[in-house]
Amino acid sequence: MRKLLTITTILTLCLAGCSTIPPQLVAPDLANVTPKQAANGASHGERVRWGGKILKVTPNAHDTCFEVLSRALDANARPKRRGHSDGRFIACRDGFYDPELYQRHRDLTVVGRISGTEKHKVGGYDYSYARVQADQVYLWPERRRRPAEYYHPYYYDPFWGPYWWGSGWWAPPVIVVPPRSGHPHHGH
Repeated sequence: MRKLLTITTILTLCLAGCSTIPPQLVAPDLANVTPKQAANGASHGERVRWGGKILKVTPNAHDTCFEVLSRALDANARPKRRGHSDGRFIACRDGFYDPELYQRHRDLTVVGRISGTEKHKVGGYDYSYARVQADQVYLWPERRRRPAEYYHPYYYDPFWGPYWWGSGWWAPPVIVVPPRSGHPHHGH
């Protein structure tokens, strides 16, 4: 029985470690509303957790507003690197957030309430943004780039291929070459 309890505890800890949402982003009663849906104005007051890539940061007298290109969130509430976007949104939070730290193309996740919509120009187009009054603004650490040799074709398993390792699901295999015994042969 003790062994079973130990195994269960270890498995629970392992699974909990696979998906960890930063404490600032944990929020109950989140609405399943996308920025595109909220831009229509029908979701005022709903509590949401949205994220994406920062497009622009505007510090104002009392708050800072972030223009964000939305991305679906992964299990950790971090914006996914690629994929579908449900449009742009604006998230504003009280206080000053330095645009030099919250730079363009960085990953950002916010938690807050939809407080209406705003219209701004994107090029020559009048774009309707959903606006979120954010309780939390979370700037994710920059993603590390893999070295070029990581993508070398010999690293890939012919069955799984580059799709699996290239997406970050698994690391490339470690290849251990045993040292040669004896002396190296020299040509005559």
